[in-house]
Amino acid sequence: MVVKGDKKLMEEIRKRRNMKMQIILISVYLLLTVSGLVLMKLGGNPGSVSMNEGNINLGISPVSLIGFICYIGSFLLYTRLIVIFDLSYITPICTGIVQVLTLISAKLVFKEEFTTQGIIGTTIIIFGVILMNLKFEK
Repeated sequence: MVVKGDKKLMEEIRKRRNMKMQIILISVYLLLTVSGLVLMKLGGNPGSVSMNEGNINLGISPVSLIGFICYIGSFLLYTRLIVIFDLSYITPICTGIVQVLTLISAKLVFKEEFTTQGIIGTTIIIFGVILMNLKFEK
């Protein structure tokens, strides 16, 4: 016989496990997206496609190829995320976080300079992500 309290406890455990899995999926998506962008830029070539005697040759550096694979993986994860979450919620959140992480990566990896507009934009994005996650009572 299942006690009502046990049922609630099991439901709570299931919800927490589900939330952890969602956080992991989002984190892996963010990692793959930013890694893909950085690696493609590090690879330094846009790639080329040519045909030679009926064979298709794809000229791309190994680093760019790894970045491309990361980016494909992030796209596949993103399609899963938009099924799990509300589209109006997950798209702005992930896009904002990707923009901020890309800005930070550009500074750390490529030594790009922060501009005033970039800092203002990043601040607005961060506040927007925080605002979207605040819970207001109805």
